[in-house]
Amino acid sequence: MKRISIGSWAYSIGPYENEPVGWTEVIETLAKLGFDGVEVGGFSIHPSPETMPGKEERAAVKKQAADLGIGLSGFVPNLWGEQLLNTEDTSAYVAAFKQGLEFAVDIGTQAIRVDCVQEPGILEGADYDTVKNRLVKTWQECSKMAADQGCYVTWEFEPGFAFNKPSDIVRIVEEVNEDNFGLEFDTCHGEMVAKGSRQIGTPEVLEGGCLELAQMLRGKINHIHLIDSDGTLHHDETSAHPPFGDGYLNFDEIVPELLKNDTGHDWWTIDLCFWPDAWNLTERCKKAVDELNVKYCS
Repeated sequence: MKRISIGSWAYSIGPYENEPVGWTEVIETLAKLGFDGVEVGGFSIHPSPETMPGKEERAAVKKQAADLGIGLSGFVPNLWGEQLLNTEDTSAYVAAFKQGLEFAVDIGTQAIRVDCVQEPGILEGADYDTVKNRLVKTWQECSKMAADQGCYVTWEFEPGFAFNKPSDIVRIVEEVNEDNFGLEFDTCHGEMVAKGSRQIGTPEVLEGGCLELAQMLRGKINHIHLIDSDGTLHHDETSAHPPFGDGYLNFDEIVPELLKNDTGHDWWTIDLCFWPDAWNLTERCKKAVDELNVKYCS
């Protein structure tokens, strides 16, 4: 059986930006709902290097979760304010990643999530290979640092960031070529990437949608996010994350395919990012994933 977690950012950004749900309320409620863990979004008031600079504070987060029987399936550092693709010098990004890595180690998680930071339009008029090589070199450096700490790096590709074509994704993960670097496959992002959403130039459309992309990326996936898709974008930026049943994804096809990846761990994470009323829909999503867990992993 898989352990089930959910991303805490669903309760701290987007619709919850001005009134985030506090960390203690989040993990206590998740424990009552039978979750095995939570994925920590380092945004707003939730645990992060910025909100908890001290080792004692971080140790307290780790203990608080453990006392509730809650594991920490990963950490998402807030790197969106950094420059990555649009600068020759990525040292500030690497320094911010290092801070996030240290925080992840301190709270006791091994997964560090990254993305391309800049929007797809940054590739317009730019030299593709120059930008790609900059990204690859930077992520190789970050992956080596993470490996030294027993952690792995997972790249969440999505329509809202550059290098969002299927061929880009395959090329970059293969060129980074670090054992602890892989792809975070979010099922709604998988669907929208397969539809060619927000791709620069000629879109690469996969008729088989999310399932076909998952098949293409088999063996390269080291982290899994499960959520439905209705084929739309959130504010024309990135994939909408509708709760299970509000979209059309066929999880009876997708889940068996994703299980063909050896991720090296047993976590599945629910992602309700940017979805209105995510807090009140959490229990419903947990039940939907529990059904998949029993059906395919018991």
